[in-house]
Amino acid sequence: MTEASIRNKPGMASVKDMPLLQDGPPPGGFAPVRYARRIPNKGPSAIAIFLTAFGAFSWGMYQVGVGNKIRRAIKEEKYAARRAILPMLQAEEDERFVKEWKKYLEEEARIMKDVPGWKVGENVYNSGRWMPPATGELRPDVW
Repeated sequence: MTEASIRNKPGMASVKDMPLLQDGPPPGGFAPVRYARRIPNKGPSAIAIFLTAFGAFSWGMYQVGVGNKIRRAIKEEKYAARRAILPMLQAEEDERFVKEWKKYLEEEARIMKDVPGWKVGENVYNSGRWMPPATGELRPDVW
């Protein structure tokens, strides 16, 4: 459309002489604008989330208890096996100790043969009690 056909006059004219053409609302008006905060009601409710979390926690604690029972049984089995072989290990250690003690006494006799009044194997502390060496080694300085 041209300006002349709108004004029904030929040629150019002032803008003030032109009729006003404005856009208006559609018949019946525009739909109302939603400005209220409306959060969609999607997903589980709070109680459902709480019950799910509680159930997961309870199941996890149950699994911890089952694991503790298994771990306790394995530990008890290990201790029972150690208790079962302890006499054999002690006998082996006693045999090793007696061999080393004999070597120690022979070495002591060789070293102290020139000392008058020296008794081989006699306790130098005179406490009346015999105590085995705490380290398990009779002569740690020799080897």
